[in-house]
Amino acid sequence: MNSRHHTYKEKILTLVEPIVEAEHMELVDAECLKMKSRWLVRLYIDKEGGVTIDDCADISHQIGDVLDVYDIPPGPYNLEVSSPGLNRPLVKDKHFLAYRGARVKIRMYNVFEGKRNFRGTLVDFIDIDHAKTLVVEDEGIRYYIPRELVAKANLEYEL
Repeated sequence: MNSRHHTYKEKILTLVEPIVEAEHMELVDAECLKMKSRWLVRLYIDKEGGVTIDDCADISHQIGDVLDVYDIPPGPYNLEVSSPGLNRPLVKDKHFLAYRGARVKIRMYNVFEGKRNFRGTLVDFIDIDHAKTLVVEDEGIRYYIPRELVAKANLEYEL
């Protein structure tokens, strides 16, 4: 993601999170992607017991108005609001703590310990030398992955 998209994402998170929380929901993640002729803003929301279509529609209306007022992202955009789904993104520290013991898929910014992608069980989320670290086990091997090196983390749905 380039820095402009990251900046828009951060602004969107700042504007949107209080609105979502006021509705007793959690803003799990946001994406801001530049398409050919317009932006795509994707928001993932959740709440105890799961979100409904009505929840998504309500949040979409509220947030669309706010994004229009602040012109973020600039120009035309499509707004999608949905639940995080079965392969939910793990973004916040509390997500890593809540899903210890679950299967995860991790994509790194760069190669780490000879790999760019990891799949396995999220054993723990700990602090090692003041660095937040994911402990992921795959086929009996434990990897200690610094959080700051993780580009993307998702639950991996098991059948």
